[in-house]
Amino acid sequence: MASRRPGAQEWVPAHPTLPALRAAVQECRGCELYRDATQGVMGDGARTARLLLLGEQPGDQEDQQGEPFVGPAGQVLDDALGDAGIAAADVFRTNVVKHFRWSGTRGKRRIHQSPHRGHVDACRPWLQAELALVRPRGVVVLGGTAGQALYGPRFRVGEARGRRLAWPDDLQLDHPPDWTLATTHPSAVLRARGERQAAYDALVADLRVAAGLL
Repeated sequence: MASRRPGAQEWVPAHPTLPALRAAVQECRGCELYRDATQGVMGDGARTARLLLLGEQPGDQEDQQGEPFVGPAGQVLDDALGDAGIAAADVFRTNVVKHFRWSGTRGKRRIHQSPHRGHVDACRPWLQAELALVRPRGVVVLGGTAGQALYGPRFRVGEARGRRLAWPDDLQLDHPPDWTLATTHPSAVLRARGERQAAYDALVADLRVAAGLL
């Protein structure tokens, strides 16, 4: 299967803009995930955003609507950003993988399936292009897949969350972010059930640390 993942670089425009990236990702054949997805989903937010939020991949509703973080987890994230004092205009939202990976259905909803490392690697050129355009001051990684995309397979959110981290040396940019900060993906709040309020409060606390770093 790896031989069928040439990576996205061939489809990234030579002189990208955010609208050009959103158009170009629809033609991407960098890995096999495009076959079962409705569309590619690039990041959304202000070109001048100081904070980039980095999640795993689009979900069922994101895949249908073509925008990141518009499903239930996105609503949790919006609420948490507000409670942390981070303005929506200061945020660019995106994912490390741009196509929805799913397996089977539950009712009408397609069931999320986490991407492989190969999918993350294939999509890396899209993320690098977004980072180069937005030039955020900081990056908040939401969950383990996003963290491992930057720091490798040994990264664990529980060990790193809520504290300032240095930008990884092996992801080179002309204007790298000053810092990163890890926290849980907002979908983890939805899965917490009886401990949902505690999980939400912890997410807000991490985002408040990010707000203080901006």
